[in-house]
Amino acid sequence: MGDFHRAYLGSAFVAGVLVTVALTEIYYRSKPQSAAPTTATEDVTAANSQDDKKLLGSVRHGPPAIVEGVEGCIGNTPLFRIKSLSDETGCEILAKAEFLNGAGGSPKDRVALSMIQTAEKEGSLRPHSGDVIYEGTSGSTGISLATLARARGYLAHICMPSDQAMEKSDMLLKLGAVVDRVPPAPIVEQGNFVNRARNLAQARTASNNSPADKSSAASASQLTSTDPTSEAGVVTGRGFFTDQFENVANYAAHFNGTGPEIYAQCGGKLDAFVAGAGTGGTISGVALFLKPRLPDIKVVLADPQGSGLFNRVRYGVMFDIKEREGTRRRPQVDTIVEGIGINRQTANFEAGREFIDDAIRVTDAQAIAMARWLVEKDGIFVGSSSAVNCFAAVKTALELGPGHRVVTILTDSGTRHLSKFWAMAGDVGGTVDTKLEDVLNVKSDI
Repeated sequence: MGDFHRAYLGSAFVAGVLVTVALTEIYYRSKPQSAAPTTATEDVTAANSQDDKKLLGSVRHGPPAIVEGVEGCIGNTPLFRIKSLSDETGCEILAKAEFLNGAGGSPKDRVALSMIQTAEKEGSLRPHSGDVIYEGTSGSTGISLATLARARGYLAHICMPSDQAMEKSDMLLKLGAVVDRVPPAPIVEQGNFVNRARNLAQARTASNNSPADKSSAASASQLTSTDPTSEAGVVTGRGFFTDQFENVANYAAHFNGTGPEIYAQCGGKLDAFVAGAGTGGTISGVALFLKPRLPDIKVVLADPQGSGLFNRVRYGVMFDIKEREGTRRRPQVDTIVEGIGINRQTANFEAGREFIDDAIRVTDAQAIAMARWLVEKDGIFVGSSSAVNCFAAVKTALELGPGHRVVTILTDSGTRHLSKFWAMAGDVGGTVDTKLEDVLNVKSDI
């Protein structure tokens, strides 16, 4: 064949390929697209509503981008497989590493930011105006609020029960917060840490807004005795009580963040979600997001001893056997576990209670045994509430049977619990070989 014919045939072949590609492109562009996604990622992003698309679109993929301030380090925490518990149960037990939130190192970062941003939108907080954020907290919310208050132009005044680990109040002081450690008391008493925070916020606002009369002077005196944000007896700026137990911006943070992240990270495939409840924001917010999308998912409350929420879920009443008169060892909730467990209803817990399917009671001894197991088997060093969550996750996995996927929350590092929870848990020896059945069957001797 001559060179001319070879060149002609080659050109014709190339032209044919180009025409075919062009026609194929035109065909697929004009063809209606199938509603059924072909991959797990597409399954996540092809949500049923614009709201779903917006929420799921906020989940980062790949290396994180440059973010604005410490606030940008909140959320999109890793979800990882706890190897030992997964291998032992035959289920995939996944942990949402909320202790890696980049402001206060707990899921309360999400809540604190949500409450502050909501207050700013509503005009209740104004940056760099002298406004002070008040909260009653067992520690983690206070740490998140103190951190974000500094980042956004406020100061924080934190009231907390005096029986909480000293590491928490020490950290708050280093962050520049005013700290009141008050004796534990029931919520019906004005001396309760939550009520004290509310009253101080109201007194500050009244002193800032009222003319200089006897009542405002008394309020100012109450504040200036402990609050360095006032000068020469004059209070500047308002007080804002974040009210984490009743403020619905709490559970909204988890509905808008934690829930969509878990759903996206799991490709929309999970069988159970297990979490404890203090304010109730985490379990309610995640449940409210997941249940409508995964109707068969089992949402389980992990509740420490002495808390009434177990019976609230199981039987519809808020009561615990340890609440009988004369039987409690501690004034508030009879447990060494901090951050979860409560004996009253909150707006945040009630918001999602109908979506909580079951509750598992976890004793102090079981929490300690699980915390030691996680260090021994996985090198995971977490606090008391995370240990409660993991124990309940194992119980849930065993009930479901092999082949299921269970997600739980690791809330904060064990470094916040050295003087109390881990002091009782003790050191983990280098040659121990604990069996999971030993953890599950541990007897309470605390």
